[in-house]
Formats: sequence, C-alpha cells, structure tokens
Amino acid sequence: MGALHLLRTDRALAGLSVVNFIAQLAHVVLPSTFVLYATYRYGWNATTVGLTLAMVGICAMAVQGAAIGPIVRCFGERRALLLGLGCGAIGFLIFGAAPSGPLFWIGIPVMALWGVAGAATQALMTRLVAPNQQGQLQGATNSVQSVSQLVGPFLFTLTFAWFIGAQAPVKLPGAPFLLAAVLLVLALVIAARVLTGVKPHGEETLLRRLEP
Repeated sequence: MGALHLLRTDRALAGLSVVNFIAQLAHVVLPSTFVLYATYRYGWNATTVGLTLAMVGICAMAVQGAAIGPIVRCFGERRALLLGLGCGAIGFLIFGAAPSGPLFWIGIPVMALWGVAGAATQALMTRLVAPNQQGQLQGATNSVQSVSQLVGPFLFTLTFAWFIGAQAPVKLPGAPFLLAAVLLVLALVIAARVLTGVKPHGEETLLRRLEP
C-alpha cells in the first residue's frame, strides 16, 4: 500500500494507473470464467478447451514477438495504448456474443492485440517517474495488479452465476465478457483523456526496450 503513494504524485501517472487497474481487472475474466463459460455454452470438452488455450498462447506470442515493435513505431505509444484497449474490448465483445465455438475463435487474434496496450502503458508510466523511482513504480504496479486479481474472480464468477440462474431477467452466459468489454471501453476513455496532457516526446522509449 505504501508503494501506491507514488502513483498519486502525478496526474498522468495516476490516470494511467487507473487505466492499468481496470485493464488488469478485465483480464481476470479469462482465468476465472473461461472454462465455465466454454463448457456451459459450447459444451466443449477438455481437449477443445486445451486447444483453444494453445491458440490463445500462440497469438499472444506472435503479438509480443512481432507486432508490438512495428505498431508502436507506426502509431506511437499513446495511440498504441488506445488501439490495444480497443482491440481488447472488441475481443471480449466477440467472446460474449459468439453463439458458437468457431465464432468465439475469431475473437482470439483480435484479443491478442490487447497485449500492445500493456507494453505501451508500462513504457508511458516508466517515463513519468525519476530513474531512482523505477523500482517503486514496479512495486506499485504489482500492487495494483494484485488488487485486481483479488476483486476480479468475485466480480466475474458472480456475474456469470447470476445471468445463467433462474433469477436472471434474461439468459446471458456471455455477461462476464460483455462486462469486461465495458470495462475496457471505460479504460480507453480515461486513457484518451489522460494522454491529452502527456507530451508526445520519447516515443522511442518502448522501441529501445523491445530491441534485442
């Protein structure tokens, strides 16, 4: 909790921290409800679930290894952040609305591009603190992630249970993913407002971090 004090020292840093928290919270929907959702809605067995997770991993590695650098070089860190959040929101929307497994799979490569946002957020936040505060920033960022992982499972599993239960006004098993999409749209709006006050200098920061 002490490390979180650093995040309040700068308006842009505080705003990006909120964006990071919301994004990390939205991400929890995957480990907390994916297997339950896929089994309930699509009737997938363990093999299909495993192959789907393998596809997710392959797409994520492709983005991390080959897409982040060119995207940041082309658009800059700020636009890369917004692009990544937008892709994440669209991916969650596809996941929650897809009536069949093959349509769900369409959302995986779209969702993978969300990885650009995490790298851009980290680069932007790193540039907003002094060199001797980088360790404290990492500690604060990890603290934010821990809080999101504490809250997220309750939020998404209870949402899933409610919308497949008898008390639900409408059966909507994809509700947790739709909620995650809304959260990322909120994060995108906050990021857009915060980044209007951040000078566009130093876009090469992330590119240097990605060079071998």
